[in-house]
Parts: sequence; C-alpha cells; structure tokens
Amino acid sequence: MNILLTIAVTFFAGMGAGLGTGFAGMSAAAVISPMLITFLKMDPYMAVGIALSSDVLASAVSAYIYGKNKNLDIKNGIIMMISVLTFTVVGSYIASLLPAATMGSFSVFMTFLLGIKFIVRPVMTTKEAMQGVSAKKRAIQSVVCGIMIGLICGFVGAGGGMMMLLILTSVLGYELKTAVGTSVFIMAFTAFTGAVSHFMIVGAPDWTVFILCVVFTLIWARIAARFANKATPETLNRATGVILVILGIVVLGFSMLS
Repeated sequence: MNILLTIAVTFFAGMGAGLGTGFAGMSAAAVISPMLITFLKMDPYMAVGIALSSDVLASAVSAYIYGKNKNLDIKNGIIMMISVLTFTVVGSYIASLLPAATMGSFSVFMTFLLGIKFIVRPVMTTKEAMQGVSAKKRAIQSVVCGIMIGLICGFVGAGGGMMMLLILTSVLGYELKTAVGTSVFIMAFTAFTGAVSHFMIVGAPDWTVFILCVVFTLIWARIAARFANKATPETLNRATGVILVILGIVVLGFSMLS
C-alpha cells in the first residue's frame, strides 16, 4: 500500500470525521468508512471498525471540551446511552434481514437533510428554556428517545450521532451546544462498544491506517469542538449545517464510486 496515498486518504477522512464529530456529534463511520473502502480498497467491515475506533477518542475529547464549557447533560446522557446500547442490538438483528446498500444510503441522506435543516431552521433554544422541563419528564424522554435511536442506529449500521442530534434538538428541546455535547458523550461509549466487537470478529486492523485515522480525527475534532463552544448560536447553526451538507454530498459521491 502506497504510504503517501494512505496518509492523504486518512488525513482527509480524519478531517471530515473530526469536523463532523466536533461540530455535530456525527459518527466518524459515516465519513471514514467509504473513503477507506473507495481509495484504499479496504474490507468494509474492517473499515467500519477503524472508523468506530477513531470515534472513541474524538468523541471523548469533544465531550470533555463541551463539558468543560457546561454544555453537557451527563445525567440524562447516561440514561439515553443505556437505552441506545440495549436497543442497538435489536436494531442490528432487524438489519441482518435487509440489504446493506439500503441501510448505508439512509445514513448519508439523513446527514444531508439535517445539514439543510440547521441552515434553514436553526436551533435557537436557550438553556433557560431547557431547564423548564422537570427532571422526571426529561428522564422518561431520554429512555424513550434512546430506544428509538438504538433501533435506528442498529438498523442502519451508522448515523447514531445524527439521530441523537436530531432528537435532542427537535424532540427533547435541547440547546444546540448541549445537544452536541451530550451526543458526543454517548457516542464515545457506543463507538467503543462497536469497535471492540468488530475487531473481536474480524481480527487486528491495519495498524498504520488505524493510528493515522485515530490521530487525524482526534486533532480535527478538538479544533471543531473548541470553535463550536466559543461560537454564537447563529454561527454554530450555520457552520454545522454547511459541514453536514458538504459531508453528505462527499460521502454520497464516495459511495457511488465504491
């Protein structure tokens, strides 16, 4: 494998995944997997495992930065995470009965539409409005929405971060920064679970590609998270929307090439 090609592919894959993670809590699998498959001719299952591994540190660092800026709901995030992990298994079983092409295209299409949504109808909910919801109601909402996200995440094989962001902002009424912070917090655990299970089944990854993807995704996720926490709601909505639209188009293009 040409080392220069490997570095170039993993750099741009990591950049796209890191920006998506830091700005919108997007799963790295949606960007890294199609690039590794298309340009490095990697086995799809191995590519997803490397992408999920890249997600772990990138999401964890992003969550730390959002938490440091008080833009993270850990209590309800843990409740939702348990529901997501549990029902992802159920969704995976349903997915095993359907063609893979259908599942992948769903995630890419959703990324594109969600990007347009943030540009056209930005999330302008305030933290004060969020605090008006009772703790009991929020906990129940977190369980129900976690079940929905888990089923869909397991069903499509990716897109869990996008589903969480959409539901946290549109259904639970979270302010955008808190929604992204909570989303990446959950994604760190779900990605770790997915990565371990992938490598237990398929074996050790290509370590060069693995390390490069993890490092590049981590660097760009940290940059994006730091910028996002300092940005105004208007700027963050616009930046998040533009990045999601671009990533949606680019990933769709790679999917058509592969």
